[in-house]
Amino acid sequence: MEQTRMFLAVVLSFLVFFLWNVFFVEKQEPREKQPQDMAASQTAKEDIPPEKSLITDFDKEVPKKNVLTDEETIAPARTPRTIRIRSSYYTTDISETDAVFKSFVLSEYRETNKDNSLLKELISKNNTVGTILFELLENSISGLDDAVYEADTDSDVIDATVTPQTVAFSWTSPRGIIVKKTYSFSPDTYLIGLAITIKNNSEQTLKDDLLLSLITSAPADKRAYGFEGPCALINNRLEKIKVDKIEDQNTYSGNIKWVAFQNQFFMSGIIPENSPENSNDATLRLFLNSDKLVKTQYMQSMSPISPGTQHTFNYHLFLGPKNVNILKSFEYDLDKAVNFGWFDIIAKPCLWLMNFIYKFIPNYGIAIIILTIIFKILFWPLGTKSYKSMNEMKKLQPLMAELREKHKDDKKKMNEELMGLYKTYKVNPLGGCLPMVAQIPVFFAFYQMLYGAIELRHAPFFGWITDLSAPDRLFNFGFSIPFMEPPIGIPVLTIIMGGTMLLQQKMAPPAGDPAQAKIMMMMPIVFTFIFINFSSGLVLYWLVNNILSIAQQYYISKKYS
Repeated sequence: MEQTRMFLAVVLSFLVFFLWNVFFVEKQEPREKQPQDMAASQTAKEDIPPEKSLITDFDKEVPKKNVLTDEETIAPARTPRTIRIRSSYYTTDISETDAVFKSFVLSEYRETNKDNSLLKELISKNNTVGTILFELLENSISGLDDAVYEADTDSDVIDATVTPQTVAFSWTSPRGIIVKKTYSFSPDTYLIGLAITIKNNSEQTLKDDLLLSLITSAPADKRAYGFEGPCALINNRLEKIKVDKIEDQNTYSGNIKWVAFQNQFFMSGIIPENSPENSNDATLRLFLNSDKLVKTQYMQSMSPISPGTQHTFNYHLFLGPKNVNILKSFEYDLDKAVNFGWFDIIAKPCLWLMNFIYKFIPNYGIAIIILTIIFKILFWPLGTKSYKSMNEMKKLQPLMAELREKHKDDKKKMNEELMGLYKTYKVNPLGGCLPMVAQIPVFFAFYQMLYGAIELRHAPFFGWITDLSAPDRLFNFGFSIPFMEPPIGIPVLTIIMGGTMLLQQKMAPPAGDPAQAKIMMMMPIVFTFIFINFSSGLVLYWLVNNILSIAQQYYISKKYS
């Protein structure tokens, strides 16, 4: 019995400290910024003059050289316009400065779950450069880094909600090289087409490496649990790079199918339409500047462009939710960006089954409850065996107490007698540990899935639980409490869950050693504190699982008493 309790204590202690260090201490859910009125925000952005010091800071490690120099003085750039494109899924603003996205607002998602919340903005306020930036590695086209393109439309607003629309932005260098960025928008998809055409009207052959960059804000808190940062599908393998590891290695080469930057629920990506000449000759480059902006850069070599010729590079862009079904529909393996870590093989089926249940019962909280019941049924035989073992251990308590008293001065002899007792009555002292150990992979898979599943973002259950991806809080006290992340309130569901764990502990065979008994009784309290900041969806799963386990344990104890 002593070995049993020690083993169980070690397992649970490991679980507690692992959860504490990985899930509790590390996890701080990124706070979503509350943007001001969209129009005012956009005006503020456009009032900022074009500034290239940021890009210089990003690329300061890469020497720049002008292959095609210009003798004449470059004329002052004209005042750039901003073109707004409205699609069914988003509204985006493209500035003629560099022809980059300055704003990208999703139509079906909001910043918070409040009724008056603004729509979700994917480009942060501190990103004054924009995203989808085109450059050349050796700056072979003079003036490109200060380019003000000209849109091929007189309208400042383009409607792509019904029919596809195309907007081209062109710029001509002083030497006559024409660069055109053509964006294609469709009303029924998040994918955006991009064609970059370089026409060489100069007298020199143009040879360089093409760079296309996503520029995004680094995670607000480096300790945030769950991966947030740049990633890429390289040689059919997902490569994820933590932002604080960029300085260690910032270059990755191979057959790159796409590059992206993702946070908890959303991602931005570049998907090249590879040709044989560059399919295995692409590079992912990463830079982090002093303003905490990350440049996720796709680099590919391009064939020399002779005078009088041109070359077009085609891409697809994705800026939207990390929804597995949406990403799968594009057939670019973008769904591989949604990866739940070690337990992905369990988490992905859980996500699919949860969504399947939701089709018939449109409440994700109920879907989680049903999914928990399904898992409990699958583990029922194992649980029955374990609870039978625990019940037998209870029956042996008087005999074990006698052996401990008889051999209290000889630990070795006491342990030998206890093992003989287990063998005589055919009791497995480790049998009671099996339910907890078996649930650990499912627990972690559930945590990963519930943390990253965008379906649960702002998904209500009932009453005060209005967001299954956030901790449950009844009321909002408006002041801080140690160990509790905002908002500050009463974690009702978590407290109830702690109560069920305490009841389970009371039903288990008592530990013979007083120190172990104290540890075991502390477990429900420690777990309750840890779960305070877990998503209410995960707490709901654990609570329902505890209730089912208590019912099963009570049934087994009555049946075999």
